[in-house]
This record gives sequence, structure tokens and C-alpha cells, in this order.
Amino acid sequence: MNKKEHYSDFANVEAMRNYVTPEQLPEGPYGAPRNKKKAVLNKSTPWREGQRSYSAFNYENKSLHEDLPRQDPASHPTHDHPNQDVKPSQEENNQ
Repeated sequence: MNKKEHYSDFANVEAMRNYVTPEQLPEGPYGAPRNKKKAVLNKSTPWREGQRSYSAFNYENKSLHEDLPRQDPASHPTHDHPNQDVKPSQEENNQ
């Protein structure tokens, strides 16, 4: 009972914190002058360390697609690491 257990959030909670979903209308309603001359950052709050957005060109759940080659011959590699089981909490340390 004297041992202090290491606490970490569930993988889906950590993924929700680290991955940002794109806003539907990041520059405001159609025709709005807001940020007219600024690049869209897809985020209305400041970026935190470790946050990033999902890529449309990558598998969302990489563990389901491990060791499976892509079907299109011109596609890039899946960047599999079959010897590693990386959880979202460990993912930022491996980059």
C-alpha cells in the first residue's frame, strides 16, 4: 500500500487533448473581414505543446493497419514500427 501508483489518462482522452480537429469555418462566416490578410491556423485557441492536427493522408488508427502494405503502388510507406506498441502518451517522446 505504500507504493505510489503511476496515473495516466485513458488513451482516447490523451489523443483528444493532443489531436486537434479542424474547425469547419476557421475564418468565420462567408465574407467576414476577420483575418482577411492572415493565414488560417485552424484553431481559435493558442497551441499547446504536443498538439497537432490529424492528417488526411495517414491512418487514424495505425495499430489496425500495422504490417499491411498500401494498395496503391505510388503511395508512401505507412511508417510502421512493428516492434513497438506506442500509446498516445508515449508518442510525443518518440518524435
